[in-house]
Amino acid sequence: MNGGSVLTTGDAAGNAEIFRCLCRSSPWRWDSLRFELRAVNPGAPEGDPAAGMLRAWTRRPGALRVESADGQLLYSTTGINDSRDGFYVSATRKSWLLPPHLVTPVFNGIDLVRRRPEAAYGEPVFGNGRWSAMLDPVELAGSAPVAYEAPFANPVEIHELTETEHGGRHTLEATVSPNLTYRPYDTGHPLLLEGRNQVRIDWRTGICVSAVGLDGPQQGRGHSLSILGVDEYMLDDLFLEVSMNLTDVREHIPWPVRPHPA
Repeated sequence: MNGGSVLTTGDAAGNAEIFRCLCRSSPWRWDSLRFELRAVNPGAPEGDPAAGMLRAWTRRPGALRVESADGQLLYSTTGINDSRDGFYVSATRKSWLLPPHLVTPVFNGIDLVRRRPEAAYGEPVFGNGRWSAMLDPVELAGSAPVAYEAPFANPVEIHELTETEHGGRHTLEATVSPNLTYRPYDTGHPLLLEGRNQVRIDWRTGICVSAVGLDGPQQGRGHSLSILGVDEYMLDDLFLEVSMNLTDVREHIPWPVRPHPA
């Protein structure tokens, strides 16, 4: 398994803390991401476009491109180079928060985030807030440990926890259920459904690559994400609706020379 074992046999509380710290760590574990996303809905009719595959490229702090399986552009960020003067002169406290990569969280002994500082969190969204939540699944852990370890004190109760693989990548898989203190990023589209859910968190990135309901009428519904590339070089041109025809300097640029006339 990639990265080796991280959970300790017989230490349920310590393993649960590792899982929660991983769920808080996404903003500090990657800068750009290329992935495929599939909605999981066993009750959907065959050929339902809502259950189709999407391809996406995202680069922090706010760049996103989404295509359909056949390459049709569905969404692209159009304002990544816009002036932010209007945002800053709004004089609200939130407008002066720094991006996560410019602030330092409290790490544990294995470089996972134990306590998140106040920052300008939020991934670019396509469709609904579940998109942002799966890229930064802090709602499964909260920003910091609870004051004491007791039943239902955490936003999410962990029933089972193990290590597995998803798309050939090392993940932590947990069977969890939401408690009364669970506060999803988007209340209309939470990562967790009622009852028990199976979630998988990618070890390298801290992303929720899978979340599927196990109980009730929504059993089997959720999402599955396949990571294709992490921290790849991405030009601004990729995220613009209209190409500016910028040159990718990683590619060899031919320079034809005309022969001198005799």
